[in-house]
Amino acid sequence: MPHFDMLLLIAFAGFYAGIQNTLAGGGSFITFPALMLAAGLNPLAANITSTVAMFPNQITSSLGGRRLAGGVGKLSLERLFLLSVAGGLCGAVLLLNTPVSFFTHLVPWLVLFATSIFAWGSFRKRPLHAAGAFPIQLLAFIQFMIGVYGGYFGGGIGFLMLATLIVSGQEVRMATATKNILAMAMNASAVLLFVFSAQVDWISTFALGLGGIGGGFAGNWLVYRLPERILRVFVVLVGFLLTVWLFMR
Repeated sequence: MPHFDMLLLIAFAGFYAGIQNTLAGGGSFITFPALMLAAGLNPLAANITSTVAMFPNQITSSLGGRRLAGGVGKLSLERLFLLSVAGGLCGAVLLLNTPVSFFTHLVPWLVLFATSIFAWGSFRKRPLHAAGAFPIQLLAFIQFMIGVYGGYFGGGIGFLMLATLIVSGQEVRMATATKNILAMAMNASAVLLFVFSAQVDWISTFALGLGGIGGGFAGNWLVYRLPERILRVFVVLVGFLLTVWLFMR
């Protein structure tokens, strides 16, 4: 069991990760090492504990921004939600039956790709629009696969969804709210399986979860008040910093 000062550190990590998840994604890159260093968890336990602990943060983030969220063309938010749930369930089953090391090696490349696509989609002179910009069938397949990845490891799913939604035609504020709802959906099915796993450290889960809930409310406050260009710059900056850190670690 972590000491009280370590629990405070874990709670602070949850608060910061909650803000980052709400605004851009990538909070697991804060909670994952925090649980390994402060709580002494192995990578698999840290991954599962982080997913369970940050789920309340995803609920508060989703509720706070639900008015801004939406679908893409004929692909409604409800269909995207169901695809995310199905993908998350597949990924969770995969995680519980295979080593976690395979996907962890892919994370730096996935985050680099997603951040690059997001930057291109956000700052090109002629932004893409929803009408015909992205095939609906391809978007559905990509969202399902992001759900699988989210249920398995989840690092960078916010960036992957933001990149996909922006290129599909959503503006960044709407895409931010939509990805929060979809991230909650894909993790809901994973959490249903993970809560029965012996790998969950419940003391750390409580501390991380409390911090994450506070960070979710703070992040939603910033979503409604930060100018859109600042949101875009924040997403790209955090994405590239995470990529550099992941390649160097």
